[in-house]
Amino acid sequence: MTSVLLLDVVGMTRRALAQMPRLSGLAASGAQVRLGTVLPAVTCSVQSTMLTGLSPAQHGIVGNGWYFRDQGEVHLWRQHNALVQGEKVWEQARRLRPGFTAANIGWWYAMGASTDITVTPRPIYHADGRKSPDAYVRPPALHDELTGALGEFPLFQYWGPTASIASTRWIVEATRKVMREHRSDLVMAYLPHLDYDLQRFGPDSAEADRAAAELDAVLAPLLDDARAAGATVIAVAEYGIETADRPVDVNRALRTEGLLEVYEQQGREQLDPWTSRAFAVADHQVAHVYVADPADLERVCDLLTALPGVDEVLDRSAQARFGLDHERSGELVAIAEPGAWFTYYYWLDDDRAPEFARGVDIHRKPGYDPAELFLDPADRFAKARAGLGLLRKKVGLRYAMNVIPLDPSCVRGTHGRLPSTDADSPLLLCSDASLPFWDGAGDTVAAARVRDLVLQAARVGAPAGAPVGAP
Repeated sequence: MTSVLLLDVVGMTRRALAQMPRLSGLAASGAQVRLGTVLPAVTCSVQSTMLTGLSPAQHGIVGNGWYFRDQGEVHLWRQHNALVQGEKVWEQARRLRPGFTAANIGWWYAMGASTDITVTPRPIYHADGRKSPDAYVRPPALHDELTGALGEFPLFQYWGPTASIASTRWIVEATRKVMREHRSDLVMAYLPHLDYDLQRFGPDSAEADRAAAELDAVLAPLLDDARAAGATVIAVAEYGIETADRPVDVNRALRTEGLLEVYEQQGREQLDPWTSRAFAVADHQVAHVYVADPADLERVCDLLTALPGVDEVLDRSAQARFGLDHERSGELVAIAEPGAWFTYYYWLDDDRAPEFARGVDIHRKPGYDPAELFLDPADRFAKARAGLGLLRKKVGLRYAMNVIPLDPSCVRGTHGRLPSTDADSPLLLCSDASLPFWDGAGDTVAAARVRDLVLQAARVGAPAGAPVGAP
């Protein structure tokens, strides 16, 4: 029997909730507060804070990726749970109550985690370069149970230009199956659907409203199951998505000043982190800027500060104000102005862009690329070529999806900086209004307090009504 269902409803704000009658009903009969997110307000950092009760400076997840200095490589979207430093909520629960069980369906850094059940997207990488949809599942026997009932995990509807409700629906149904058939005191599910059209069309668009209503409808059976099981539902959002109108080419600025280096392969340019004096790992509205020589810090800081679209540049002491001063962070961290966001682009001529730039390639790109949600509007054959690529995949042939635009102006939504307005703030909902939400910050609960709220809902932490403990 599940006692707590922890839902990560990405991008859930007051505007989105207005289109979600089932989640609104849960909030009306329970509680609704703002969630005080962390900097950077991106998936991996916020999830890690909620599950450990620690800041990024303490758990080490300073973004969705960073420059691994010991390897000389930029890596985004790693999956090993050992990267998250600190005790996770289910580990603390087991220490306090031996036998506590937990299931994770889709929350990040799932591989190698000590949860009893783990389900996370993990493609099959074939020897000939092809990639097929699949998931990493433990215990192993559960893999065939899920795929037999639900089909293969819809990887190409989880991210990219064909991202849709299909991936979230699969996660919801997998969560329902796990709750029915496997005992877990805590079940966590990651629901990414609002990430797509809110970034494609903006949070104030009709498409965003439709996406919210669509997600609510898909979520309804899971909420019914939770109520029938007597489970406490806690729904959190990592961040809100604000309107985007200004891409900022931070790496191109560094290259123009002779600070960023590239090397060439077959006429295409690759970022050279080994010889660059400074380069940025762009992550939505936050960019970690790695500066090899301390003598260059002042120059790089001045350059970034003067760059249109940059709101603030944090050195190590300033990073400490935001709980971001970890050794994995850049020597400098740039924060975009409201509405602005950072591209990862470092080439100055699109004809010399790396091959991966025009594809969905989240592991090779040295920064986040929201343009991956689009087919290139300047390429009238992009949709046809994408369809041909999928057909080649289905018959077991190699394929390349070179259909992603290099013009980032199509992006209409972004996140990463701390919210500028209440409308852009993420929410926390709970079906049990008796739990202690208030922590002296008005109608806001800090992301680091989610860990304690889960423990209290599971009757593992302090008794209901007691103040939420500090991380």
